[in-house]
Amino acid sequence: MTTRLKVKQTRSGIGRHQNQRDTLRTLGLKRIGDVVVKEDRPEIRGMLSAVSHLVVVEEVD
Repeated sequence: MTTRLKVKQTRSGIGRHQNQRDTLRTLGLKRIGDVVVKEDRPEIRGMLSAVSHLVVVEEVD
């Protein structure tokens, strides 16, 4: 069974670099409080590391 990650946006992308705003949008996060569930893959982990200061990540079964 693959691991899933629950990603919640906790801080705004306003005033951040364009690549960080684009990464939030690519993850499917549009506003503070948005939550998405993504598969745990290296590509997703890389995106999460780029915006780690803006999101909270939890593992979900």
